[in-house]
Amino acid sequence: MDILIFIISMAALIYGADFVINQSEKIAVHFNISSFVIGATLVAVGTSLPEMAVSMSASAKGSADIAVANVIGSTIFNISLVLGLVFLLAKKVQPKRDLFAKDSAWSLFPILVFILMGIDGKLSMIDGILFLFLMGAYLLFLIDSNSMDEIDEDLLKEEFNWSKTALLLIVGFIFVIIGANFAIESATSIARSFGISEWIIGLFLVAFGTSLPELMISVKSAINNNTDLAIGNIIGSNVANFTMVLGLSSIINPLNVDFNSYFFDISAAFVLSLMLVFITANKLYNKSAGIALLIVLGLVIQNSLV
Repeated sequence: MDILIFIISMAALIYGADFVINQSEKIAVHFNISSFVIGATLVAVGTSLPEMAVSMSASAKGSADIAVANVIGSTIFNISLVLGLVFLLAKKVQPKRDLFAKDSAWSLFPILVFILMGIDGKLSMIDGILFLFLMGAYLLFLIDSNSMDEIDEDLLKEEFNWSKTALLLIVGFIFVIIGANFAIESATSIARSFGISEWIIGLFLVAFGTSLPELMISVKSAINNNTDLAIGNIIGSNVANFTMVLGLSSIINPLNVDFNSYFFDISAAFVLSLMLVFITANKLYNKSAGIALLIVLGLVIQNSLV
């Protein structure tokens, strides 16, 4: 029964996030924001709603391992699986934006701040507030760097209806919140019944489930050759995961971070963030880079489950 509840809960999370994502994109386009900035802000925040809801719920229930593992696992999946598939499925990846000069540092800042804050073994309320300030800084940076030349003119022709958009946003948020509550309950129960640690459940089962919105949106964007939105979604989601998700979760309840026990998984997230910087620096937007990222994912799964 717990497994069935978990599947239904994750479906609610995904569909709820999908409503929020689609309507957020329409709002962003209505105000003439570029594809990359749309992906890195409203779409990224939208696809991070499942992680946010699950981790905040886990924090409130005292399941710190699930709250933190969800963010670490989502970062791993976003870069290795999602970005890897983007490179493999897109006909040609040629971002209009200079990702290395403008955005690559933001794939490293949040995880470096996380390591510095958590080195004492705990993320406190003060740490959470500082995380939120970092998210604010990221949003200001994106607004300042928005280029009107990057906007897809075809998207501007779509009909915009405030009433419909607001209704679907509310429905989406309700689905996400309710789905998160049941997902954390069932995931914790599954972990205990199989004797599996909550960290592993959060790192893989929950993190993969909450990363599905990023996967669907980015892969769909890649197939449609809108790689700016796809990559912006990945970078923005990772920033939102560390800043908003961990920030709000640690404000609700201080989170314990066991670096000794989970050194490999945290290191894997950091190494993948470095790989993203390396890829953007050398403009390795090709299928070889996608295969390399998927290989790293395989190694992470193998080592974490042994």
